Amino acid sequence: MSPVGTTTPPPTTGQYGNPVLWEDLADADVFRVGDTYYYSASTMHYSPGAPILRSYDLVHWEFAGHSVPSLDFGSKYDLNGGRGYVRGVWASFLNYRKSDKTFYWGGCIDFNKTYIYTATSVEGPWSRHTTIDNCYYDAGMMVDDDDTMYVSYGNTNISVAQLSADGRTQVRTQQVFSTPSSVGTLEGSRMYKINGNYYIFLTRPANGQYILKSTSGPFGPYTMHQVLLDLPGPVAGGGVPHQGGLVQTQNGDWYYMAFQDAYPGGRVPVLAPVTWTSDGWPVVQTVNNAWGSSYPLPNIPASTRQVKSPTGTDTFSGTALGPEWEWNHNPDTTKYTVNNGLQLRTATVTGDLYSARNTLTHRILGPSSTATVTMDYSAMHDGDRAGLAMLRNSSAWIGVRRDGGQTRVSMVDNITMDGNWNTTATGTEVASAPVSGGKIWLRATADIRPGSGRQAHFSYSTDGTNFTPLGSAFTMDSSWQFFMGYRFALFDYATQSLGGSVNVSSFDLATP
Repeated sequence: MSPVGTTTPPPTTGQYGNPVLWEDLADADVFRVGDTYYYSASTMHYSPGAPILRSYDLVHWEFAGHSVPSLDFGSKYDLNGGRGYVRGVWASFLNYRKSDKTFYWGGCIDFNKTYIYTATSVEGPWSRHTTIDNCYYDAGMMVDDDDTMYVSYGNTNISVAQLSADGRTQVRTQQVFSTPSSVGTLEGSRMYKINGNYYIFLTRPANGQYILKSTSGPFGPYTMHQVLLDLPGPVAGGGVPHQGGLVQTQNGDWYYMAFQDAYPGGRVPVLAPVTWTSDGWPVVQTVNNAWGSSYPLPNIPASTRQVKSPTGTDTFSGTALGPEWEWNHNPDTTKYTVNNGLQLRTATVTGDLYSARNTLTHRILGPSSTATVTMDYSAMHDGDRAGLAMLRNSSAWIGVRRDGGQTRVSMVDNITMDGNWNTTATGTEVASAPVSGGKIWLRATADIRPGSGRQAHFSYSTDGTNFTPLGSAFTMDSSWQFFMGYRFALFDYATQSLGGSVNVSSFDLATP
């Protein structure tokens, strides 16, 4: 990853705004180790999975690593004999165990088994620690004062499992709570021990947050308390803040990091201060009976360390991708190279972008942002398609097509999936223009403010300065069922035979 712009040291007084990072980062698990805050999120079918973000003030965040190096859960995650769209890494846990100075990530895959990965640094290397033959659905981990690890999990019926001292096996599991029918569904567990009480923090999707409290140990009994219901969120047009987790600062203050549905962009993190009642229940601090669009900055000792800005230019320096990047399903590692530039070699013969391996994705920065890619297409083969896409269950792209020895820049729309994530249309060319010279700049500008009718626009340049719009505006799908929001995506696939390639020398992300 190239060094991009760094933020100036954040102010120690003033206000922060919500969302704290306008990117698709759902199902947060958030915690602090010393003076560093960590944040883990869901990634579904993207690989590597479960990104870890890092902050020193709870407000400014940077990508630091991934807990799941590869979706090593079957060939469908390789786009080989199947597809894993909207499966993979769902709400999972990430925590730190001081006794062995180890980070533990765990998640249930395909409603089947729970996989636990460990590392002594969030940057990795991460490795498979164990597989447990029980689905810890929407799980949260708590390390007790005696170093015992517990996991809360479940949907409606909430259970707590005790792990062995080495974290490799389940010692015991027990249902501890059954959600009243008046509440409906509770899931998205996070587990804490606070002032001697055990808590399980749960969401009522997608408009409420509840908490269970036990004064008698991790296995209960638990009593339930409503934290919020139908609370207006800070992002106009978005949903109710919910799910996520609680975190305590060095100075003893508490915060709740939730996410707010904000499609077509996805689910974005919002932060609010929390106080506690005398009888041990959390209270979210609201502004005019809503989750505030801004609050005073957390009272946290200033850090000399800075985090990387989400905007800037990646020139793919070094020999590895930065942690901001995730592939659509697992890549074929023999078909790309990072070495002061990114070379994508065609990895699939297909006419379907959704079945093409080695499509590399980057989250869109809201409320709107522009991605510009510099690409050398001189080594493309006949039948190849390469470029920059707006990727989701309804997609479009701008890119280069090579056919019959001729190249042209093309804008393609109407790439769609059905509700079972099967491809229903592989795209229609809306506009094109002949290009030559081997080098092109491709650009997509996306408005991801919550709501229907949001659009992306495509343009291209042959000199890097003067950009020409191409095709029609692409209207994004704002439904939630795909869960993940739109992403910018770099792709290169063959429709005839493998062997061609493109080189991407830079990816620039800018906000207006």
